[in-house]
Amino acid sequence: MKTSTIETLVWVLIYGGLLGVALGLAVQRYLEPLGWGISLAGGLVAACGVVLIYVRSRMKGSP
Repeated sequence: MKTSTIETLVWVLIYGGLLGVALGLAVQRYLEPLGWGISLAGGLVAACGVVLIYVRSRMKGSP
């Protein structure tokens, strides 16, 4: 996989995950279990983005 592809995917996952967390917190006021589920899923997506930052740092290739 190209480094530019991973860099783009990192930012999409991090910002998308944080947006999911914010949406989950907003939904939590009305439907608590659904809000927690959305927040959890968003947190996992953001965590995947953080893991990809580590993967990208270990890749050999041009920065």
